[in-house]
Amino acid sequence: MPEHLNDISVQYVKGVGPAKAKLLADLSIYSVEDLLYLFPFRYEDRSRFTPIVLLNAGETQTISGQVLAVGRRNFYSRHKTFEISVGDKSGRIFCVWFNQPWLDKYFKPGQEAVFYGRVDVFKKRLQMIMPDFELITPEDRTLNMGRIVPVYPLTKGITQRFLRKVVDAALERYGERIDDIIPADVRARQGLRRMAEGIRQIHFPDSVQQQEKAGQRAAFEEFFLFQVCVLLRRLSITTKKGIAHRIEKTFMEDYVQSFPFVLTRAQMRAARQLAEDMAKPRPMLRLLQGDVGCGKTAVAFFGCAAAFHNNGQSAFMAPTEILAQQHYVHFEKFMGRGVFKGMRPALLTSSMSKKDKEQVSRGLKEGDIDLVIGTHALLQETVAFKRLTFVVIDEQHKFGVDQRALLSAKGTNPDVLVMTATPIPRTLCLTLYGDLDVSVIDEMPPGRGRVRTYRFTMEKAPAVYEQVRRQVNKGTQAYIIYPMVEESEALDLKAAKEMFRHFIQFEFKGLRLALIHGQMDRKEAREAMLKFKNHELDILVATTILEVGIDVANANVMVIEHAERFGLSQLHQMRGRIGRGPQDGVCILVTDSRTPESKARLDVFIKTTDGFKIARQDLEIRGPGHYFGRHQHGVNELRTADPLTQMDILERARQEAIGLTRKDPSLEDQANRLVRSVIKKRYPHYLDTLLAG
Repeated sequence: MPEHLNDISVQYVKGVGPAKAKLLADLSIYSVEDLLYLFPFRYEDRSRFTPIVLLNAGETQTISGQVLAVGRRNFYSRHKTFEISVGDKSGRIFCVWFNQPWLDKYFKPGQEAVFYGRVDVFKKRLQMIMPDFELITPEDRTLNMGRIVPVYPLTKGITQRFLRKVVDAALERYGERIDDIIPADVRARQGLRRMAEGIRQIHFPDSVQQQEKAGQRAAFEEFFLFQVCVLLRRLSITTKKGIAHRIEKTFMEDYVQSFPFVLTRAQMRAARQLAEDMAKPRPMLRLLQGDVGCGKTAVAFFGCAAAFHNNGQSAFMAPTEILAQQHYVHFEKFMGRGVFKGMRPALLTSSMSKKDKEQVSRGLKEGDIDLVIGTHALLQETVAFKRLTFVVIDEQHKFGVDQRALLSAKGTNPDVLVMTATPIPRTLCLTLYGDLDVSVIDEMPPGRGRVRTYRFTMEKAPAVYEQVRRQVNKGTQAYIIYPMVEESEALDLKAAKEMFRHFIQFEFKGLRLALIHGQMDRKEAREAMLKFKNHELDILVATTILEVGIDVANANVMVIEHAERFGLSQLHQMRGRIGRGPQDGVCILVTDSRTPESKARLDVFIKTTDGFKIARQDLEIRGPGHYFGRHQHGVNELRTADPLTQMDILERARQEAIGLTRKDPSLEDQANRLVRSVIKKRYPHYLDTLLAG
């Protein structure tokens, strides 16, 4: 039986060898399969170049021409400029790069090259600023010219020409051995071409239409495999024997009366969904999503109380000590009321003393603690429970699947609720959390102030600081946020430390200020947060540590400097820290970025406080990988599929995956064994004993 392409080292591809194989490892390419699945991130149509005379200013275009002259000049005081002139039969254009003097080693008069970039007019002449380029030699015209050409991600020592050459060599030698993983009956129903032909058309398409069809074929396979995996994982959990919590009708009535405020209809709906799930004899696995400040924690406490009334314990895990302490303080407010009466809570974080940690661990093991609220410290081996029946994981996207499983394993198939303030469109929910049921809190508590958002340039910063001082003098509190802790030589940005020192001497002299950031001692950060919460401070200068954390009803002013450096959802999370009381709030974005993309992005943020609209825009701009972070399984493992733009393909693949897992949940049928094998290799962290064989 021939080796699987995943088992053949990439060094054996013609033109690679051991030295280049080491460089390819930086692109996570180790095997022939990895190389063939390194898909282009864009294409250049070199079958038809735009003549220079027909170039349109403001458009991104591709040209082919001959280098006419090479030189350096310095018309920008801060930048060393390298410039060449390029010509074709129709005209001439200048290409300009900043701070890249080494380029003169590449370009010589008479050299043929292809350039790809945005065309502008400067002093009545056409130019491209910082274009991508590729030198053309006679011997590689077949792969690099006269066709639609793939453009790959690169790493040091690897060029586009090299990648095209070795991908072509791999297709030539191994192309016919590319597996058709999807079962034949599914391929027939969906009208899918052979994957070998699809991969070839992805790398070297005959036309734009062929490339699009091949991309859809590859996307279907990725969605299908991942959905099979997610559905099997869900099946493996929901077929286990769980805890059927008894939840009487009167319990729900008592729960409503347990708070000093009125729950929203959305909170009640979510609580009822929890009650239905927790009453079933199988483990609950539910995602609760809702905007910042919508009241998810009150719903989570419903589950904790239900577990307590069924002689069970609850574990509530938060991503930061600040947030864990905040949840603990909130719960203390409700202790002794309604369904929470008699519950014994505890806090467990890594900064606690060894003695205090041991005391909490002992209380959990002996059943003297009913609810523990903590951080990653809950995952330690020394933490054991007498009867853990309910688990809450807050800010789910800050944790991985493995951490969720570790905490759940401390009980016997407990009910699990994961929460997120990061709104997720339905199709992305299917991709990320297809093994979870979903509840949504889409309504904010009444009586909250309105938050207005404004944008100013850096020149207006002094006026912004004066406005902050006026508001603070009226009794409110303020946050001032920076993207960096310290100044960087590489980036011309203000930083939290330097601005804090500046503020206490100048703009905010005489006011009470503190600085918090992710690099400082945890105890100091906690003390600063507590002082701010108790109104012992007027202004908190901070970094994105505020993204998840503090709840201060009196803080109604926020200034975010270099706002263009943050993602939209980050900005939304931070803005959610103000306007949590009855007073209106103001959020001020200070930015020097004037690019159309940056302006459009911040316009979305200024015009709406709807987290779902903002999340959708952020996802479209940054992509799911950057949105959720690298540790979030299911996003970064998709090589070509995009759940945002290929919803129809995802839905079709999911339906086929549902049919397959219902018929053959262990993937033992001969037709499905390749699916089983590939899933075990590609998604090992998502599978448990169901596919252990």
